[in-house]
Amino acid sequence: QVQLVESGGGLVQAGGSLRLSCAASGSILSLNNMGWYRQAPGKQRELVAVITSGGSTNYADSVKGRFTISRDNAKNTVYLQMNSLKPEDTAVYYCNADITYTSRSRSTNWGRGTQVTVSS
Repeated sequence: QVQLVESGGGLVQAGGSLRLSCAASGSILSLNNMGWYRQAPGKQRELVAVITSGGSTNYADSVKGRFTISRDNAKNTVYLQMNSLKPEDTAVYYCNADITYTSRSRSTNWGRGTQVTVSS
């Protein structure tokens, strides 16, 4: 069984910064693509950023230049550095990871989410 645990959310004023972390634990052989998604009230969940096992990244247009995704493979952790936050960034942020288990099976996993609230 694998767990993804997010941390780092909170309340911040517009223009401020937050750093989200997501640590994976369990019977992990390898972490493949890892990413962050968000869901605002009344809206669908959307991709924020993704990082491959090789370190290639991709971002939603709305966060390019403000957010940075990174990973520490030794710690099975992915990060999202969020700068110049805007009220429209307010959402629950979810960690996502494509995991290969020690059993050689593979699946996509989600964390429970962490709330980010940006006040104007």
